[in-house]
Amino acid sequence: MDSLELPSLNAHKISHFNLPKEQSTRLLSKVHHFNSSMQPPSLKLCPTYRAQRSRRSVIQMQAGDEDFELKQMRDMAAAKKRWDALIREGKVKILTPREAGYAIQLSNKPLLDVRPSVERKKAWVKASTWIPIFEADDNFDAGTVTRKVTNFVMGGWWSGMPTLSYDKQFLSKVEEKFPKDADLIVACQRGLRSLAACDLLNNAGYRNLFWVQGGLEAAEEEDFIGEGPQPLKFAGIGGVSEFLGWTDQQRAAAAKEGWGYRLLFSARLVGIFLVADALFIGAQQVGRYIQDLRSH
Repeated sequence: MDSLELPSLNAHKISHFNLPKEQSTRLLSKVHHFNSSMQPPSLKLCPTYRAQRSRRSVIQMQAGDEDFELKQMRDMAAAKKRWDALIREGKVKILTPREAGYAIQLSNKPLLDVRPSVERKKAWVKASTWIPIFEADDNFDAGTVTRKVTNFVMGGWWSGMPTLSYDKQFLSKVEEKFPKDADLIVACQRGLRSLAACDLLNNAGYRNLFWVQGGLEAAEEEDFIGEGPQPLKFAGIGGVSEFLGWTDQQRAAAAKEGWGYRLLFSARLVGIFLVADALFIGAQQVGRYIQDLRSH
């Protein structure tokens, strides 16, 4: 299983990746050694030289970053082919959320919830087993911080989804809970990570796998017995988009609940504009005050 390359899966962006820490360290070490050995000490102190050296390092890093991005895109394409083959060959059976709900309630089949904790803590299916395949990365090394910044810039601020990393203990945790011959229904929020989990479980010897197409987000209220502070449909939203009510789930809820629901988020949007305007005016006044002090 160590040889299986699992692509990194984030909620909204899978097209941007950064160099691994070890590769980045080796590359920077080579660039630094080349620059140190080829230039006299006096030149190293020159600001122009330092700027040129910095630009060369950035170019080298960007080139490596693009190569790694292409590799991840190829891995993702290969994974999609494997997943399509699993379904086409019948190794993984498709269930709609309603069919999965019937199987759980009437046949007592287990549901494996592979969502990260940020989604699980908002809502879950009653009696489901939670073993996340990806979880929020709490490390703060240089490589992880870079990934977190990239994830935030590329949409994390809007969606609220943190940077996720594959849990290497996922398979062992599943094997502790379920035998290889178990009828296992696998679900996530939108259906992508659960399909990746089915791929891993099939390679590990599980032969009775059922995938919830569209994930829990596609379920209606009557499909599952849900628990938690929010509806299952809302478990995958967050960030600024949730705060402003600009998600498909919230729009659908607004259409059902009427103007009161819409006015709440409209008031939040107006509040943001008022705060931004006040901050802008305050910054202008501070700038004028500093100029007056300098002029005197």
